[in-house]
Amino acid sequence: MYTAVIILHILVSIFLVIVVLLQAGKGASIGATFGGSSSQTLFGSAGPATFLGKITAGCAIVFMITSLYLTYMAAHKVTGSIMKDAPAAKKEVQQIPQQTQPTAAPQDTSNTANPASK
Repeated sequence: MYTAVIILHILVSIFLVIVVLLQAGKGASIGATFGGSSSQTLFGSAGPATFLGKITAGCAIVFMITSLYLTYMAAHKVTGSIMKDAPAAKKEVQQIPQQTQPTAAPQDTSNTANPASK
């Protein structure tokens, strides 16, 4: 199913690009592209702009639906693992000995530390 939606999505996107490129700008008539007034009979009495506009809208709707579906499926993809049945390894917690606060060095009260006082 997923592969079929991807193929449909690619085909619709290519067809959407082609249909948009077939459309002319606001100032130009698509009749000139197909050879004058004979194109009016090819697309019906309403003209090519309405016909190509409906095809573009339909392709855009299908493109958006397939995009949303593919996004949803990619986000909720089930990932399998060959290790799911293996027992979990136990973590060894190392006990860190608590460090005591260093105390100040004992004061030397003898005069040997200060030779100038002799």
